[in-house]
Amino acid sequence: MSENALKPQVNRLLAALPASDYQRLVPHLKLVSLPTRKVIYEPGEPITHVYFPQNAVVSIVTIMKDGSTVEVGIVSNEGMVGIPVILGGNTTTTKGFVQVSGAGMQIDADVLISEFNRGGAIQNLLLRYVRAVYSELAQGCACNRLHTLEERLARWLLTVSDRLESEDFPLTQEFIAQMLGVRRSGVTLAASTLSRAGMIRYQRGKINILNREDLEATSCECYRVIQKEFARLLGNQPRRDRR
Repeated sequence: MSENALKPQVNRLLAALPASDYQRLVPHLKLVSLPTRKVIYEPGEPITHVYFPQNAVVSIVTIMKDGSTVEVGIVSNEGMVGIPVILGGNTTTTKGFVQVSGAGMQIDADVLISEFNRGGAIQNLLLRYVRAVYSELAQGCACNRLHTLEERLARWLLTVSDRLESEDFPLTQEFIAQMLGVRRSGVTLAASTLSRAGMIRYQRGKINILNREDLEATSCECYRVIQKEFARLLGNQPRRDRR
């Protein structure tokens, strides 16, 4: 693997590590492809690897008995997939799978656990990341209960855009409906409202954010609350200015 492939800047969580701690991980990191729909882990099954996405997006979903799903978390280059392994367990009730294809750094779960148990910068950083994710989950619960579908859709699109650091990304309305836990017809209506207002363009499974300022104004306050909490706890912002 080339030296460039292991530069930490492609994953902001790895980038936040001191150089000495990152270099200790380098021999154990493997650059892997993360194709769309690839399952990272299943409910109840051991998590053998942890992933630090680069330009891929991974959805964490809860699955009901009837097969219906709702997204409870989203991970890209700001974080890691496989939190349960550093919290004293290697299984979880959720499913993790790739929502938008890309690449990421893979590491054996046992190696990361050993590094985490050493304490120091790695442990501190990962615990701050867990706190940020907890805040995101808590805010998401309130958002899903109290805010309109248009507000939630705007928040979700902004979040995906931030994680990918792009205003254009592939997503179908059916997939968005599954992630938001609503009917596809509801997503179609909400997306049409945003489209008519000139905020987004949706065509052939691809989303283009046309007016980010208006989309942020349409989104509920949850978007800013979560964004500020990640910045407060982790400090590393997206590389390009979005304002």
